[in-house]
Amino acid sequence: MSEANSSTGGTSVGERYKVLLDISHTLARTLSPDELYRSIYRETARVLEAAGFYVALYDREKDLATVVFYADRGTEQNVEVTFRGSESEVLRTERGSLVRDRLETRSLMVLGEAGSELTRSAISVPLRCEGEVMGAMSTQSYRPGTFDEEDLELLQGIADVAAVAITNARHVMELEARRREAERVEEIGRAITSSLDAKEVLRTVIDAVLELLQADASTVWLLEGRQARVASSGGRIRVPEGTSWPMTDALYEAMVVNRQPIIVEDLPRSQLLPRDTYGSSQAGSALLVPLLLGDDVAGALAAGKLAKRAISQQDVEILSRLANQASVALMNARLHESIQALSLTDPLTDLPNRRHLDIHLRREVAAARRGRPVCVILFDLDNFKHLNDRLGHVVGDQILRSLGRILRSETRAMNIAARYGGDEFISVLTDISREGAESHAQRVANRIAGHPELARHGVSVSVGIGEFDPVEMFEVEDLIRAADQDLYRSKLSRGQAPEKPLDPNPTASGPS
Repeated sequence: MSEANSSTGGTSVGERYKVLLDISHTLARTLSPDELYRSIYRETARVLEAAGFYVALYDREKDLATVVFYADRGTEQNVEVTFRGSESEVLRTERGSLVRDRLETRSLMVLGEAGSELTRSAISVPLRCEGEVMGAMSTQSYRPGTFDEEDLELLQGIADVAAVAITNARHVMELEARRREAERVEEIGRAITSSLDAKEVLRTVIDAVLELLQADASTVWLLEGRQARVASSGGRIRVPEGTSWPMTDALYEAMVVNRQPIIVEDLPRSQLLPRDTYGSSQAGSALLVPLLLGDDVAGALAAGKLAKRAISQQDVEILSRLANQASVALMNARLHESIQALSLTDPLTDLPNRRHLDIHLRREVAAARRGRPVCVILFDLDNFKHLNDRLGHVVGDQILRSLGRILRSETRAMNIAARYGGDEFISVLTDISREGAESHAQRVANRIAGHPELARHGVSVSVGIGEFDPVEMFEVEDLIRAADQDLYRSKLSRGQAPEKPLDPNPTASGPS
């Protein structure tokens, strides 16, 4: 052993064993990876010169080695510097290496400031556990000829102890991470399944993916035939919501037919996803898991990361669990929405029913009290009972459906037209004057007169208009009553006395 290591010079096998035993005890008590690397360095520096020192971990499947810790002249650094493992002599041969001088010609990792003095000699050894090389460690000197074969043997012994300690620390960290992950997934699952709002469910899923996978983007896209559409997205490199694209045959086969998770290691080179959609996202890798609603593939839950080849098996497991939870939650939300839609929709005309009208009118009247104009128009089919008796109920229903389609097509998205009773309909118009409401009513009357089927049966309507007056009116009923009175006057002026006044209380029972 060289003079540089006189502190261990002439050590016997028993003495070296005691050194390794002490190091083993020290490392066994250290479970934090960062602290463990520091302990490995400090324990090594007790028995070997370590002016320069590093620990690298190796992923054989990706042939990627990562320097996780290094120290240079006592300055310790937790870093992540990567290089190809196959380019390292120690990792490639799985044997220790002794370099007495000119280290820069033999080593991928040479310490020292750029442009100044560099380390010249080193011993480097593999980190082995259960027969597998999991990395390498090296101690270096700024002087030539510092180390010999005994030093190499001693460092290998330290590395064998360190490899076990690193493996144990990894297991503990993985167990702790899995415990936290399981708790978080359970919390997220409760949050997802507790909501009956589909948009809220999707937002919760997106946030969960970003958190648990440490993803840079997350997307829920839904299938519309062979077209994919982004329903919800998040993250710093998100794909805009509403973006749609035709599915490639390969993606359709993988997602819809095979129903398996898809890992895209190098997104820019992949042919599965369209470049014009994902090219601007800057994502390097992606993971897609099918969303199953019953027996059908409804779309996919996706995660994207900036780095290429950044998707792990653990990511696949987590995203699959989240996709399962999201599928159940979406089924519940869609079922709730369909039931709610049924409860608020007239089944014959597909217009909002009286219950829906009541909810909408109360909101609009509240806004009208604060100064927002609102008008209602009552449409009453003239002599409908006579038409129904003469033409039959099938034709009568067709007349009601046709009128419903006309009202729906003439109504802006912010307004509604609803079925109020058997042959009575209401349009609620906001931000409009009485003159505007009269124009709307006239357009509807013209559409009815020009409709082939309705014109053939002589269908016509009487109209009553109510305009909310914030001085005279306070409730929904006041507005409905004003329109009803206007309708009554209209019928009288045309010699058609109404059979009965309309019920101004929209919460009362009636056809739905």
